[in-house]
Order: sequence, then C-alpha cells, then structure tokens
Amino acid sequence: MEKKKNVSMAVIKRLPKYHRYLKELMRNDVDRISSKELGEKIGFTASQIRQDLNNFGDFGQQGYGYNVKELYKQISLILGLDKEYTGVIIGAGNLGQAIANYNRFSESGLSIECIFDANPKLIGMRIRDIEIKDIDTLTQYLQENSTDIGIICVPRINAQKVTDMLVKSGVKGIWNFAPVDLVVPDDVKVENVHLSESLLTLVYLMKDN
Repeated sequence: MEKKKNVSMAVIKRLPKYHRYLKELMRNDVDRISSKELGEKIGFTASQIRQDLNNFGDFGQQGYGYNVKELYKQISLILGLDKEYTGVIIGAGNLGQAIANYNRFSESGLSIECIFDANPKLIGMRIRDIEIKDIDTLTQYLQENSTDIGIICVPRINAQKVTDMLVKSGVKGIWNFAPVDLVVPDDVKVENVHLSESLLTLVYLMKDN
C-alpha cells in the first residue's frame, strides 16, 4: 500500500465511512464483496469506490471483488489506526463532558488523558476516571506530558487563546468544536466540527420538503 500524493480531502473524508461499513460486514461474516455491492450499501457508485481506493493501491481482483478483512485492515492503516494518540479536552461544559463520556475513542487509538476548565466547581471532578484540572495548569501539563491532540470545547471567544497554548506546547492536532475558524501554523492540523453549520445544512436540505 502506497499513499499517492495530493489525494483530495473529499476522498479522505469518505474513508471513515468505508471503514465503518467494512467493520459491519465483518461482524456479519461477509468475506468478500464487489464494488457494486459495497456501493449499494454505502450509497456510492461502484466507479466512485474504485477511484477512491485506487488513490492508495490495488485492493480488488476482477471477478472476485474485495477481501473484506484485508480491505478493512488496509484502510485502517491508511487512516493511521495502527498508531496510538493521546489527547486532552479543554472545556468541561456539557459538550466537553459528552465527548469525555464517549466510550469508543480507543477504537481510533485515542486516549483522553486529562480535561481542563476554568470553573472552580468542576476542578477535581472525574469523568470516566479522567480528572478535570485547572486551565491555568494546561501549559505545565503539556510540557510534562506528550500530547498529540487537543479537543477544544470552549466558547469561541477563548478558542484561539487555547489553540495558541496548544500549538506553543507542540500539539499537532486540534479537534475544534468552537464555532470559530482557528489560525494555526501549516504543520498543525485542524478538524472543525461546527454544530451550527451542520444544523443549517440540514435545514437547507429540508426547506423545500
């Protein structure tokens, strides 16, 4: 498997969907599947699936289709799921607590090590045995603990300040739930989850129904 350069973000964002459906096929003891059958399950065309996967190598065999377990393994490698990542959550409000309570991060190799907040009433509490610490100790924590991903769940007014703290301490991945576009160096990767934008997209799709 060799990843080709300049793979479009649209292709990359489809990979987790392939991964999820292949896992379901494995649960149902499906050993092989054609691009046509996989496309019918996922909602993509067979041609789209072949084009997407050809960005990373030759996985199927004509007349045989895809070996489900092997394709699942290869997409896991493409996604980087052979590695382990450490993360911290900044913001222990309702959203931060909900993310901390999500119990399937380990499937993606992510271990949430600590939560930070400015509310003194929350400091010292634990969520799924993850301690909430004072935001004032964030920089010191990052200096003493290697951290790959910062999960931002603070109000938009504080998001860039928190981001700057993470970047300065060497964090290279930011999962941003604050409704603001962050400014980061080129070597820091940001994935935005803007809930309001997602909702507005849904409202647009529904407006003519």
